[in-house]
Amino acid sequence: MRLTGPALRVTVFVGENDTWHHRPVYTEIVHRAHQAGLAGASVFRGIEGFGASSMIHTSRLLSLSEELPVAVVIVDTEERVRAFLPQLDELVPEGLVVLDACEVIRPGSGPQPADESATASRKEPEGR
Repeated sequence: MRLTGPALRVTVFVGENDTWHHRPVYTEIVHRAHQAGLAGASVFRGIEGFGASSMIHTSRLLSLSEELPVAVVIVDTEERVRAFLPQLDELVPEGLVVLDACEVIRPGSGPQPADESATASRKEPEGR
C-alpha cells in the first residue's frame, strides 16, 4: 500500500565523506530506513554548503570538492519516522536532522478545486 495523506519528512544533512564502520553514513541511513520498512528515502548530493564548522564546501574548488554536503530525505507517517529517530541519533552525531510536516499525494490524485468558479476561471472563454 502506498503512503498518502499527512506525513512527516525527515531530512538528514551530512558530509559525503562521513562514515559509519567504513561505509558512507548516507548509505547506512538509506539501508536502515529500508530495513525499517519506511515508505521511501532518497539521497541528494549538494554542490555547495557549510555546516557547524562554517567552512564552505563547494564543487567549484578542487581542494574542497571531496566533502560536499549530502541530504538524505525520508518520508513516512509521523509515528514511523519518530520510531526511526533513535537510529539517526546513533548514525549522525555531528550532522543536522530536520523534521517537516508534509502531505503525500499520488500524481493525478491531488486536491480538487473547492468550487466550480476556480475551474471556470481557468477555462478559455467560449467562441475562441
